[in-house]
Amino acid sequence: MSSPKTPTETQHPACRGNYAEIDVSGVRTYQAIHRASKVRTEFEAKPIRKGMSFREFLDALPAVLKADDLRRIAKAVVAARKLGKPVIAMLGGHVIKTGCAPVLIDLIEGGWITHVASNGSAAIHDTELARIGHTSEDVAAQLADGSFGMAADTADVVNRAAIRAAASGEGFGEALGAMLAEEKPAHVHRALIFRCYQKRVPYTLHVAIGTDIVHQHPSADGAAIGAASLRDFRIFAAAVARLGPGGVVLNLGSAVIMPEVFLKALSLARNLGNDVTDFTTANIDMIQHYRPTVNVVQRPVQQGGNGYAITGHHEILIPLLAAAILEMDGS
Repeated sequence: MSSPKTPTETQHPACRGNYAEIDVSGVRTYQAIHRASKVRTEFEAKPIRKGMSFREFLDALPAVLKADDLRRIAKAVVAARKLGKPVIAMLGGHVIKTGCAPVLIDLIEGGWITHVASNGSAAIHDTELARIGHTSEDVAAQLADGSFGMAADTADVVNRAAIRAAASGEGFGEALGAMLAEEKPAHVHRALIFRCYQKRVPYTLHVAIGTDIVHQHPSADGAAIGAASLRDFRIFAAAVARLGPGGVVLNLGSAVIMPEVFLKALSLARNLGNDVTDFTTANIDMIQHYRPTVNVVQRPVQQGGNGYAITGHHEILIPLLAAAILEMDGS
């Protein structure tokens, strides 16, 4: 009987240690110069210099990934205005809290945004800033004693707007804008909902019962809130029905409510025979959540169009997008 072989005697020819290595001598190769590639030198950024114009800065950004997407979204907005197609801005409350209302107002007054749709929190923060000049309470501190959300003056005006809208046939957002116009509070001219009313640009308010601080108050009328918000849903759906081809939907900071509302409005518009295809969607938020990803960026444009997602802070990206839109006009 022969003696067992040692590890050195049984090793693979291409291995000098204890374990076999793959033999790479037969690998097939090619020359990189003949390969199709995703990045070329002409895509690279240009140096940033002191005193350059914003257009020069925009052109200096790399022609890749999100920098390129930002330009494409801006171009889509410019093209939509030329075609007379809707540009719908859907908002979450954080957009208002980060001070972006004046930027959006400027886009509305320039005709770049034709419809604003928000959840309840955006309208509440906008209303508080218009009426008292500040908003955003310390939730953790006030939750401890049950005072969180108990601002009676805020609840009174928002809940009265719902009652007014339900009775008059106005939209919920329209009624709130009208009430601010009638009241003329100190900071009303920076209020997005007021300026939409003033410019006759629809501001639709989409509310889920129990999500907003005003629902905690005795002045909340569930029937009125439901009727007013349903009317705004139908006004919103009418705008969605006109999106194709060439319109734009911007979801700015709404993680749940507006993506869900948009998907239902889109289904309703298509169910009624409207050809809502070949439009552009974009989700711009600090985090890319599931619902905006599938309900704004992906599903709506599967039959035609383009969906984009850019991640970043509203207080940087929204002014940056606005500036890009203005620069792309006439380019």
